Amino acid sequence: MNTIISFILVLGVLIFVHELGHFIFAKLFGVRVLKFSLGFGPKLVGKKVGDTEYVISAFPLGGFVKMFGENPDEQQIDEAERSGSFSHKPVLARFCIVLAGPVFNLIFAVILFFGLYLAIGVPQAVDTTRVGRVNQDSPAFAAGLRAGDEILRIDGKATSRWEDVLDGVKDSGGRAITMVVRREQKEISFTVVPQQDSVKNVFGEEVERRFMIGIVKDDQVEYNRVGPVQAFVDACRQTWMYISLTVLGFIKIIQRVVPASELGGPILIAQIAGEQMKAGWINLVYFMGLLSVNLGILNLLPIPVLDGGHLVFLTVEGIMRKPVHERAQIIAQQVGIALLGALMLFVFYNDIVRILQ
Repeated sequence: MNTIISFILVLGVLIFVHELGHFIFAKLFGVRVLKFSLGFGPKLVGKKVGDTEYVISAFPLGGFVKMFGENPDEQQIDEAERSGSFSHKPVLARFCIVLAGPVFNLIFAVILFFGLYLAIGVPQAVDTTRVGRVNQDSPAFAAGLRAGDEILRIDGKATSRWEDVLDGVKDSGGRAITMVVRREQKEISFTVVPQQDSVKNVFGEEVERRFMIGIVKDDQVEYNRVGPVQAFVDACRQTWMYISLTVLGFIKIIQRVVPASELGGPILIAQIAGEQMKAGWINLVYFMGLLSVNLGILNLLPIPVLDGGHLVFLTVEGIMRKPVHERAQIIAQQVGIALLGALMLFVFYNDIVRILQ
């Protein structure tokens, strides 16, 4: 139940923010909005206010804003109604309306982090020599080191930072080293033989090979209270970091560095959302911010049906001074629907395989 609630909460909010961007800019440019829907499929709840029907539908895996005159087959519109038609607005206006959805997702991530940093402060890693995890079948595990041990000295040299620990192991050249740790107020000495292993980045790529003993630093974080300006700067920095990782992630998928089996769909999102909610609201906010960035970047991909595909058509129209042929748009959208459908089936398959495994 916790997983379902967190999934609906996270995805519902992000979809609402995305569609709100389209809705607000459509209104700003005088376009009539016929329907604002959260979800697809059968209508659960609906209410019409003015020209717009606001709807919550059965399947919370998306949403849409239906604007008057947005479909190619609605070009024959009376002269009196053209002022409220999407298709009869200037290219720049339509471009802004389409772009607003993904941009709102990116802005929402900034707002999330800004509010978080104002509330609790900006997180900063505490540099210690405390061991957070000892990998199974590693030299450290074989020597007897445990999580929670604080490394005091390596071969008689004091270690005050984690960098000192890394250097002490790396510079050993593979010879046995003596490590003195503090455990439960006692100092204990261990002899460890480092092994050469690969260091990988977040995408699993090998960046270097060096001597290691199989320990991970204890992740201790302290929160520094800051003012609104610094909180905003750090929120932008955090969002930009997520944007960079997301774009690089798409590139790595294309390059096959990240295997396709790692792709996940709604089931994986629900599982992670449930885990983050259990871990605390701070974790959930970070996950929501990351997912909001992912949703914004994903919709900017130049695939027909997605916002990015529409932006490509509008860019071509702006350059050529005439819209892309209606038949070409329809064919491109059909191809886009087929691609998205295949992708959805694939990620559902991955999710189910993960559960079975």
